[in-house]
Amino acid sequence: MQNKGQKITYTTVSIDKETGNLVEKICKRYSLKKSEVVKLAFQYIDKANINSAESPESVKSELSKINKRQDDIIRFIRNYEEKELNPMIRATNSIAVRFDSVAKTLETLIISLLEKNLNTYNTVLQRISDQIKQHADVINNQGKQIGSLQQTQKKDNAKLLKLISLYADLAACGVMDGKRKENLKAEIANLINEP
Repeated sequence: MQNKGQKITYTTVSIDKETGNLVEKICKRYSLKKSEVVKLAFQYIDKANINSAESPESVKSELSKINKRQDDIIRFIRNYEEKELNPMIRATNSIAVRFDSVAKTLETLIISLLEKNLNTYNTVLQRISDQIKQHADVINNQGKQIGSLQQTQKKDNAKLLKLISLYADLAACGVMDGKRKENLKAEIANLINEP
């Protein structure tokens, strides 16, 4: 806004009748004065860096430029995905498969050792129970603890396998699987925080 004390100097510009009609039309449409319409138009041309001597480009050619740029970006993403992301995903998947195989082998070994140890403990406990009747309660408590440890170990092993499987699924997700990645991350967090 101009101060009321400032003196404004006005100049005139001659325009043809057709341009005058266009200015009148814009004035009526937006409830502006002719001087305001001219001032706003020149401010827009200056701000947008438009060369008024050049003919304006068609909407079709502008859309064509935008579509070409969009196609270039899509090509770049696909090329990057093919050259960079897919080999990483394949390598990660290969590692996850090997890790899963090792984890299953370890689980089998641990379970067999636990069962072997449990059988050994049961035999020893039975002999002790037969020989010393007054210590039967203590021996039974030890057997229950071993069973509880085995159940806890089985539960932890199952949780570990589920966690490995979720990490493998997460590693196998593509660039565009954002929603699936978030769901897998949430599921992994829930599994880790589970008591």
